[in-house]
Amino acid sequence: MHHWLVKSEPGAWSWDDHVKAGVTSWDGVRNAQAANNMKAMKNGDHVFMYHSVSDKQVVGILEVVKTYHPDPSDKTSRFGMVDLKALRPLQTPVTLAQIKQDPRLAELALVRQSRLSVMPIDSASWRTICKMGGVKL
Repeated sequence: MHHWLVKSEPGAWSWDDHVKAGVTSWDGVRNAQAANNMKAMKNGDHVFMYHSVSDKQVVGILEVVKTYHPDPSDKTSRFGMVDLKALRPLQTPVTLAQIKQDPRLAELALVRQSRLSVMPIDSASWRTICKMGGVKL
């Protein structure tokens, strides 16, 4: 299993929105590197949901339930989407400031490529953030 992080502005699509929807498509990604990361996602992979812009914190865990497929909102047919299911919230959201303060997380794309909307998370970093957020593995 691989781990990922997806970013969304909570005013556009929040953790609560995703929980209400249950399973929904993660669409609208138009960055080639982020799209390539989505293409690498497999069913069963776990994904952190990160509230960007105002909150700047990891708030929940999603699961990939449908791999990369065409995004009908992309009129160029170049980009796709994955379907994600809400699994559980973090007991305590983990802020970007906390992540930046932890030297074990210094190499995360979230720190080094802050504008990337879909990124891989290595297993050790996944465990660290889960522990910070009160998620028992």
